[in-house]
Amino acid sequence: MKSQVLRTKHSTPTPPMAATAPWNRLYTLKSLLSTTTSTQRRTPVLGVRALSSALMSPPSKAVVYEQHGPPDEVTRVVEVPGVEVKENDVCVRMMASPINPSDINRIQGVYPVRPPVPAVGGYEGVGEVHLVGSAVKGLAVGDWVISSPPSSGLWQTYVVKDQSVWHKVDKDTPFEYAATVIVNPLTALRMLEDFVKLNPGDAIVQNGATSIVGQCIIQLARIQGVHSINLIRDRAGADEVKENLKKLGADEVFTESQLQVKNLKGLLTNLPEPVVGFNCVGGNAASSVLKFLRNGGTMVTYGGMSKQPITVSTSSFIFKELSLKGFWLQKWLTSEKAAECRPMIDHLLSLVRTEKLKYEMELVPFDDFSTALDKALGKMGSQPKQVITF
Repeated sequence: MKSQVLRTKHSTPTPPMAATAPWNRLYTLKSLLSTTTSTQRRTPVLGVRALSSALMSPPSKAVVYEQHGPPDEVTRVVEVPGVEVKENDVCVRMMASPINPSDINRIQGVYPVRPPVPAVGGYEGVGEVHLVGSAVKGLAVGDWVISSPPSSGLWQTYVVKDQSVWHKVDKDTPFEYAATVIVNPLTALRMLEDFVKLNPGDAIVQNGATSIVGQCIIQLARIQGVHSINLIRDRAGADEVKENLKKLGADEVFTESQLQVKNLKGLLTNLPEPVVGFNCVGGNAASSVLKFLRNGGTMVTYGGMSKQPITVSTSSFIFKELSLKGFWLQKWLTSEKAAECRPMIDHLLSLVRTEKLKYEMELVPFDDFSTALDKALGKMGSQPKQVITF
């Protein structure tokens, strides 16, 4: 099955317009927001190696927020001046960046790791090298790069950061996958490897199976010969959702209403009891995961979309000896871990190029950012991952 990517009109990245694009590190963002005008002189910059620290990147168009709050109220798109390209800097023309739940939480001010305000949104993405400083090695104009570890401030047309931030990726990779490879696929990969040693023939169970992490868990498990039992919400078109997940490699897909039986494990015909479960919902959905687990099983929680607590029966601890763990990808996304993570990223992108890893996204032009944000906030019902193209 080919990758499911929805493209809105003019969603393919295009060269930036002369009147667009970043952000001057010589001034505070607050002063830029108060002084930037549409009549500022634009400094032309050619896509060549920077010979002087005084060379500037092009001006940029950016999504900024000056205070924490509801993203649809506190964000706005502004034009900001160019940034000085120092000798170890790389100027990247952004191609695509997703709107992840953690991006929304950062703007709201509730995510544990967030930049000080005022700030530019966006945390992962892909771009093309536009300028390189005189001391930069290993990167050249025209290379595709992602920020690894992820770095704040990517929702803008040009980004200037130290060369150590950027990781070169194969240009044969579909750009939307390069833009989204870290936050979700890497979470799936690490959770499958960090808690329980899975052997071919084992089984896992998860809720939130339609999420990108859920879709990746299904496919990565299948590659290892591991079966997956997947739990989804009751919804219109549930049969189609089940079929799509099975095409990805899901062994079983159950809706919440199908779980209203005394013996959940009786639903498993030819599959072993799961050794590990993954929970991103909480509440009753987490309880369902626990009920499927075998004695001594482990449930890993990496999200709480329902905002309901996890309730565990006393008997589950005493008689089944279940373990509860938590996973936060941020612990992998430090500069110290970058060298360890980059081969994992390359591995995931190689799976994409061979069509062994795919997930649904919607590509939206930067000019339609407000619409994409509304979709990401759930104002228009269930929507694919929103990926901004520049």
